[in-house]
Amino acid sequence: MRPVSSPKHELNDGDRAGWVPYIPLSEERGPDSDDQSIGTLVKDATQHLSTLFRAEIELAKSEAVGEAKKAAKGSVFFTIAGVIALYSSFFFFFFLGELLSEWLQRWAAFGIVFLLMLVAAAVFGLLGYRKWKRVRAPQRSIDSLRETAAALKPRPKPAEPGPPVVAQPGTPAQR
Repeated sequence: MRPVSSPKHELNDGDRAGWVPYIPLSEERGPDSDDQSIGTLVKDATQHLSTLFRAEIELAKSEAVGEAKKAAKGSVFFTIAGVIALYSSFFFFFFLGELLSEWLQRWAAFGIVFLLMLVAAAVFGLLGYRKWKRVRAPQRSIDSLRETAAALKPRPKPAEPGPPVVAQPGTPAQR
């Protein structure tokens, strides 16, 4: 096993999702490292912060990818369950039609089941339509992006005042 950036970042699951390799902050220095200049220390501190920031971003990216893979695998199982439930409902409606045919004629029993299915589809369609109408654009995000774009646009420089233009009689004034 290759070393990781710290023991708490070490994962014990088998797929090694979220694993980030060890990133050394600096190489080992000799015994004369006590007499370093302030400039060298500042340079090392800047390098350490930069490396630490990159390592944190890499860790977050690695964890996000690992969790997305787990979510995708889980959604496959939900999809399979939904498809099986959908096909099973077909047999339920046949069962309901046969059950009603014990008391009614067969054509009437299946007609009632058909009408019940249409009413249920209409009710769920109406509920879906009402929810869909409530969907709005993400206004706060749009406003934030507009403000950011406006802040990043270069502002026009104010016109430099020049010598005043004096209009001659009979000629229009220039601007």
